[in-house]
Amino acid sequence: MQAVSALKKIGATLAGVSLAGAVWAQDGADATLPELKTLGIPNQDGYGFQAPATELMTDVIALDTFLLWIITIISLFVTGLLLYCVFVFNAKRNKKPATFTHNSVLEVAWTVVPIIVLIIMIPPSLTLLFKQQEIPAADITIKATGNQWYWSHEYVDHGFGFDSFMLPKEDLAANGYEQDEYLLATDTAVVVPTGKVIVVQVTGADVIHAWTIPAFGVKQDAVPGRLAQLWFEVDEGKEGIYFGQCSELCGKDHSYMPITVKAVSQADYDTWLASAKAEYAQGPVTVKVADANMIKVLETEAAN
Repeated sequence: MQAVSALKKIGATLAGVSLAGAVWAQDGADATLPELKTLGIPNQDGYGFQAPATELMTDVIALDTFLLWIITIISLFVTGLLLYCVFVFNAKRNKKPATFTHNSVLEVAWTVVPIIVLIIMIPPSLTLLFKQQEIPAADITIKATGNQWYWSHEYVDHGFGFDSFMLPKEDLAANGYEQDEYLLATDTAVVVPTGKVIVVQVTGADVIHAWTIPAFGVKQDAVPGRLAQLWFEVDEGKEGIYFGQCSELCGKDHSYMPITVKAVSQADYDTWLASAKAEYAQGPVTVKVADANMIKVLETEAAN
């Protein structure tokens, strides 16, 4: 409990710090967004991938299915071969074992066939890899910075940003989230329009983090001192809420730094952006670096 008290004191001190380079734009701007369905979320007892919301994720699933067919055929063939050998060449059926040691045809076959299989796998794999790594011209650029243990997002072209802290359970309903979205929902969400190329510049402020949205098919390590990039384009008609999490073990509160992205129509995005920019234009405001939400989470963790 002494640690929690110390955190409260630190939080109260840091909460009074004003930073000109960032602003909690979504506190008021979020109210301009329509009610959205949660689309990108893990399902209890589910298996496989989340439903794709981008062309990249659709391609990832297609490649995974293609490779699954290949490995299934190989596994069935090898299993059948083993069963055949066990049945035909067991000691009861072969009182006198064979004495040959080599078969040139078989040796060439089990060398050439795997090579052919690998060659078949190369085109779709490299095509997808280049598609992910060749960053197209951005319609919107967002900088994501991983911190211990929350994310900071900056709309580079518009000069404002905000920190995103995980919502405690008791605050989920007030922010429009369900109870089963605990550990996934944040107090401020990244807002993007559908049908537009979003480029995310990813870096870390302290240790290595990773910015990941499974439904978008994107994952990028956030390395301190380096600026990496990823891109995605949410399909038209797939407006909704998508969740992600830090995917690089970054410390004791690694599981408490989720990512929330709200994909909306262009018109709704323009309305939100105008409100966010107007709020930022009011001047530097207090940035909740040690947010009360995080203190609540730490208190809960300490109590348990």
